[in-house]
Amino acid sequence: GGSSGIGAATALELARCGARVILATRDAVRGEAAASRIRTETGNNEVRFMHLDLASLRSVRAFASTFLHQEPHLHLLINNAGVSAGGTTEDGFSLPFQVNHLGHFLLTQLLLERLRSCAPSRVVIVASSAHCAGRLRPESLGRPPPGLFSTFQDYCDSKLANVLHARELATREQGTQVTCYAVHPGFVNTSLFRHAPLWLKPLLLPLAWLLFLDASEGAQVVLDCATQDGLEPLSGRYFTDCGPRLPWPAGRDDRLARALWEGSERLVGLGTAGEPTA
Repeated sequence: GGSSGIGAATALELARCGARVILATRDAVRGEAAASRIRTETGNNEVRFMHLDLASLRSVRAFASTFLHQEPHLHLLINNAGVSAGGTTEDGFSLPFQVNHLGHFLLTQLLLERLRSCAPSRVVIVASSAHCAGRLRPESLGRPPPGLFSTFQDYCDSKLANVLHARELATREQGTQVTCYAVHPGFVNTSLFRHAPLWLKPLLLPLAWLLFLDASEGAQVVLDCATQDGLEPLSGRYFTDCGPRLPWPAGRDDRLARALWEGSERLVGLGTAGEPTA
């Protein structure tokens, strides 16, 4: 998710620091344009675009295969892409839940061995304070919730999944030098709001322009978790621009985190060891 918004701002600053950066995005035109813009602005020619559509598990697997073949090193994975629109993916899951969680979950698992071999390494998952309204039900993962505000609830559920994914990943990777952090970047004026309901846009969009952070400000907490020294003891924690904070109670539920992990493995076709099932 590095072609616009927080992802592009994060990629720009990492490139400024001299990192080799892969922009994994769905839209090839926007992805190539973003990579070219960052190369020009930073003078860092090690910025590349690779196609990845998180709404397609087939695309996630293809990306991971290509990446592992072409890139010998991986020290930092930033799971930033997000949508708030409703709909169903080609895999039959709700669009927000797959793009915001399941696609990132599968991608992380497929790249995990490379992260371990390049340790110390980090996974940063861009979550949201919207996880406060999340209500995950392990028996119905991937299906849109019922009700009038189904799409909004689906988005909140996916953000709770982000927080719990980071928590459980940190638990499972203890001793490997792979650490993980969930991040609330603040209320940022990004293209995410293009999916807001029509009745809400007249209120939300003026507020976004007047009160919300811009993308570079929102990227700062992501960059802190990606690069700040000494964060390893805080693996699995939830961060805001004020530092580590306790998530809402559901985001601290270890039993729910394990159930989400096991359900996510099943939905994306991974075995308990993170390997594809037959």
